[in-house]
Amino acid sequence: MKKIIQPLKGTRDFYPEVMAIRNWLYGTLRQISEAFGYQEYDGPFLESLQLYEAKSGEELVKEQSYVFPDRSGDLITLRPELTPSLARMIAQRQGQLVFPLRWWSFGPFWRYERPQKGRTREFYQWNIDLIGVNSPEADAELVAILAMFFREVGLSPKQVDILVSNRRLLNDELIKLRIPPELRGPVSNCIDRRNKMALEEWDAYVLDTGLNPELLDRLKEWLQNKESWLKFPDMVRFFDAIDALGIRDYVHFDPHIVRGLPYYTGTVFEAFEIAGDIRRSICGGGRYDDLMADVGGDPLPAVGFALGDVVITLLLEKYGCIPQGIGRSSADVLVTVFDDERMLTSTLLASELRQAGLKVATFPEPAKLPKQFRYADRMGIKVAVVLGPDEVVNNQVTIKDLQTGIQQTVPQSGASQAIKQLLESDLPS
Repeated sequence: MKKIIQPLKGTRDFYPEVMAIRNWLYGTLRQISEAFGYQEYDGPFLESLQLYEAKSGEELVKEQSYVFPDRSGDLITLRPELTPSLARMIAQRQGQLVFPLRWWSFGPFWRYERPQKGRTREFYQWNIDLIGVNSPEADAELVAILAMFFREVGLSPKQVDILVSNRRLLNDELIKLRIPPELRGPVSNCIDRRNKMALEEWDAYVLDTGLNPELLDRLKEWLQNKESWLKFPDMVRFFDAIDALGIRDYVHFDPHIVRGLPYYTGTVFEAFEIAGDIRRSICGGGRYDDLMADVGGDPLPAVGFALGDVVITLLLEKYGCIPQGIGRSSADVLVTVFDDERMLTSTLLASELRQAGLKVATFPEPAKLPKQFRYADRMGIKVAVVLGPDEVVNNQVTIKDLQTGIQQTVPQSGASQAIKQLLESDLPS
């Protein structure tokens, strides 16, 4: 046997049935984004490494980015995330744009990570951001978009949960706990890893930062308090807005949510499967009010989130949320080819049906009709059209409903209308 060259580790082949899922997901994301008034944009796939060094964090830049020199010797990278590109794009035209901005995008990204379930090195990601507004209500809008997406694709609050906290709330609490200033950053990073480690292992991890056991106990006590947000006015306003938006059943406060990237400044949130074997975060985001200034623009408040396609697709497949039949042929109609003599006649009919607005494939060569019908059925094509000797002589076509097996012969001039009526009758009521 020939040795087939394998794809690069951590990448995926998008066969038609997989591509169909990606396109369906893209269409759903577009629908939700536009329902809230967001405009689609995109940035370059290649960026200067300097852009990410400004604010993305050492791990992302030094360990996860695909970095290489171009021919001039400058270090560039395949984009590992989009938020820095977004900040750069806005900074470049800050005086020309109309704020607030509501922008969204869906495209490919690359990170050099260890491939495993729910994680690849090449992935697609939904990015959506509201720029120019600094309010808890703006934060709530982004969380509502995420919840509405879950609702649209059929994921219920019993299956997914959006957990929310606030970096300023966390910092206030660390001050109240009298944690030294030099330890607040390391302790915050420890909190971010709490749900990824066993309790005893995490305790040792925190003590390694230099925190003493007494402060550790007080920190753990606060982390168990799921109502501390009631004393923080911005969080109260946030949850009031969540109630008004009608998605409270999806959203809960959790002080363990920190988000590791250093550019977050306020509200932060992540979504998770509530029970099951998908342990990774579905998505995450939050408020990042300083990033525009860090890339050379004027200070500008912003909030947004990113959702990758790998974990959400696993979840949608698990709960049966992907529409049945997706990935079948995009054609609704197959024009059969009776024999060589009538090949061009079938080609001409297919062209006329397309001009009438139908999605039509022609069988590429003469073959026995049962073989052509089986092909159409396996590809999910709903209707087959036959042009045999009798039909050609009488200027007619025979139309077969492949779902019921019922067929009818009609004048060729009325073929498109008859097919459209048949397709409409097959639509679910």
